Amino acid sequence: MSDYENGTPATSAYQQVRERLSSEQSRWVVTGVAGFIGSNLLQSLLELGQQVVGVDNFLTGYRRNLDEVCDQVGPAAWRRFELIEGDVRDQAVCRQACDRADYVLHQAALGSVGRSLDDPLLCNDINVTGHLHVLDAARRGGVRRVVYAASSAAYGDHPGLPKQEQHIGRALSPYALTKHVNELYAGVYARCYGLESIGLRYFNVFGPRQDANGAYAAVIPQWIAAMIGRRQLTINGDGESSRDFCYVANAVQANLLAALCGKPAAVNQVYNVAASARTSLNELYLLLHALLVERHPHLHDYQPQYAPFRPGDVRHSQADIGKAASLLGYAPTHDLRRGLRHALRWYERRLAA
Repeated sequence: MSDYENGTPATSAYQQVRERLSSEQSRWVVTGVAGFIGSNLLQSLLELGQQVVGVDNFLTGYRRNLDEVCDQVGPAAWRRFELIEGDVRDQAVCRQACDRADYVLHQAALGSVGRSLDDPLLCNDINVTGHLHVLDAARRGGVRRVVYAASSAAYGDHPGLPKQEQHIGRALSPYALTKHVNELYAGVYARCYGLESIGLRYFNVFGPRQDANGAYAAVIPQWIAAMIGRRQLTINGDGESSRDFCYVANAVQANLLAALCGKPAAVNQVYNVAASARTSLNELYLLLHALLVERHPHLHDYQPQYAPFRPGDVRHSQADIGKAASLLGYAPTHDLRRGLRHALRWYERRLAA
């Protein structure tokens, strides 16, 4: 069992899935396997006795993530992993990965709103063309089901809260548009070729192995690194923008439930994956500060600075997870505070090293 699941009471549906995986072995493909979510999926699958083929071109993933998984699962489990160093934009790579595969967990993407604004052509190439190659390789290889990383960015400028899957607005960035196109292509492949798929609209997933560096780093690891490292923390806007932060163990749960769900009505759908809570950036800062200050005394007088709003950012985000709960049996095991406690231990060890 992964360290982020220790002591966590498993939900009945998720416990059944874990027990099933522990008793029968399948062949899984994880694209973006060296990335943040991909490496967490890899670890869970290997711990559950599965065979995994991973695909990564290391554009945004890291070999150190794979090294850490190897250390966590041990050499015997690691021998059930095969890495294909390649790009999902390469049809041959996708077909090689999907050969004899049972399930595909497609996580590879250029996953940043800011980066998509800087390079929309690259974003489209990876997120749309790469996605299409994965779908086509899966249907040609006879894969049972594809579970793909969709995004809450698909809701765009739709004002409704909490977000419900059937209501989306206009895309606010090239990234958001590509993730909506992913859903459209999955639907076409279901109708035209009978390929089963499920899309998971992630809401601000965070946790161990999420990159804290670079201009496109997500807010939680970026802030943790800044606070521990005595660097300036910047809040974009007035700090009252809000997000539904989702710990990575919840995302792992959703992927495994989606892959193995036996309800016909649950297939060829998209689902919100979140904690179904809304936290402002100011509240997030105060929570991080409270969790860190006792172990890092220099934070007693620490204050953030504020900068203009970023282009392409939505003002508020919160998920309705009722559909995932009713059709998949999804039930988050970690709220924001609990997830941050686990993540902070990992980042403190990583930054100290």
